[in-house]
Amino acid sequence: QVQLVESGGGLVQAGGSLRLSCAASGRTFSSYVMGWFRQAPGKEREFVAAIRWSSGKTSYADSMKGRFIISRDNAKNTVYLQMNSLKPEDTAVYYCAAKRTYIDVPTQNYDYWGQGTQVTVSS
Repeated sequence: QVQLVESGGGLVQAGGSLRLSCAASGRTFSSYVMGWFRQAPGKEREFVAAIRWSSGKTSYADSMKGRFIISRDNAKNTVYLQMNSLKPEDTAVYYCAAKRTYIDVPTQNYDYWGQGTQVTVSS
């Protein structure tokens, strides 16, 4: 059974940084894409970034480019989201998700989800 467990969220001041982790277990993820999404109160869940586990190819939402970096550690079966220059509008619950093969943006195309980790950015 696939399990995705996020960690690393918390409270940070605007301009600060956080690194989120997503520990994946339950199967071999070499053919999978791992994505990060976020959902702010009253808003729909939105795509943040994704990475193909095998090749390391990445994709970012336009508003995150240059500030967020997604990476993976194959040995630890863990995906990271380094978030820099954080803004109050980055406040949201951040979710890790997984799907097969190709990087995709729509949330409904991801098959597995973690429980989420709260990120709060104070002004």
